[in-house]
Amino acid sequence: MPSAEIITIGTEILLGEIVDTNTRYIARTLRGLGVDLYRTITIGDNVERIASAIRNSMQRAEIVITTGGLGPTVDDPTRDAVAKAIGVETEFREELWEQVVAIISRYGRKPSENQRRQAYVPKGALAVSNPVGTAPCFIVETERNAVISLPGVPNEMEHILHESIIPYLQKRFNLDEIIKIRILHCSGMGEGNIDELIGDLETLSNPTVGLAAHTGVVDIRIAAKAKSEAEADAMIAEVEKQARERLGDHIFGADEDRLEDAALNAVARRGWSLIGIESGLNGLLARKVPHTASHSNLDPASLMDTLRAARTESKSDVALGVAVYMEERAAEMALITPNGEKTHRITYGGPPRSLPRWSVNLALNWLRTRAMKDEDEA
Repeated sequence: MPSAEIITIGTEILLGEIVDTNTRYIARTLRGLGVDLYRTITIGDNVERIASAIRNSMQRAEIVITTGGLGPTVDDPTRDAVAKAIGVETEFREELWEQVVAIISRYGRKPSENQRRQAYVPKGALAVSNPVGTAPCFIVETERNAVISLPGVPNEMEHILHESIIPYLQKRFNLDEIIKIRILHCSGMGEGNIDELIGDLETLSNPTVGLAAHTGVVDIRIAAKAKSEAEADAMIAEVEKQARERLGDHIFGADEDRLEDAALNAVARRGWSLIGIESGLNGLLARKVPHTASHSNLDPASLMDTLRAARTESKSDVALGVAVYMEERAAEMALITPNGEKTHRITYGGPPRSLPRWSVNLALNWLRTRAMKDEDEA
């Protein structure tokens, strides 16, 4: 199977003025085709640096995809950079100019002279039309490589990628495999503890298994490469079964599932109504748990007292309270269910700005597991 690298072009990305979403989109598309992605990089609008990066990528990977730098202005350098990397000049294509003129005329305008730059491509390149924008794209082929240059505007890039580039790659590289991904979400157990339980799965070559730690949540990525979707699904299912057997209820969902939904669903299965209280969280818990009231400066004792009063007044079955103390890098959690009251204090050693999100995720997981345990005991 071929390998690929992605080069995102634009000084505005390097300066943090815009966020690069193209790399993620292309990476996921390549993954679905079974193409291994080796590296992604971002380079500013400099012909020499872009050309050097392209040459380096061509040595490592068969497929090199660039995005951006195909506009009409002098700081759109991709055409010249690709030509320089390949060792050819650029050439004017009349048919591409006609496409540019046709697109611009849709808006009732005539093209300016600098728009002609978009009709130039590296000599010998395969032209790729852009029916949704003014910048034509192109593919430069060598015996080993395909250098594909796409526009930086996301909706244009996505359209051309699916309409023209995927069929090209499938034909050029005889792509007959797919890669499927399954993400399992865990909470209540750290990355190191999870690694101890499923470390042998992480040594597999296909499917591959990897861990990614977030704030109060750890993801387990299972990736399978196969000839068909059904075959990949079967490979993933076997590994997922082993992971679930070892980690049990620490796995709260998969793929697009969210921790707050898992917690609220566990409460709903018990037939419980829920109310929340937060302090020092700036509405973070309230955005995840309905009927949560925000208070300021609740000490641990006040948190429980306030929680009891709110539960009584609202006639709710369950009440969850979370108070964060930034100076102490700690959080106090309180939970009242029909089966009793519990409190739990946690301290945090990570970046202070992550403490609120971490404490909320731990509180949600506490609520989830408590509801599940009470359900088992019922």
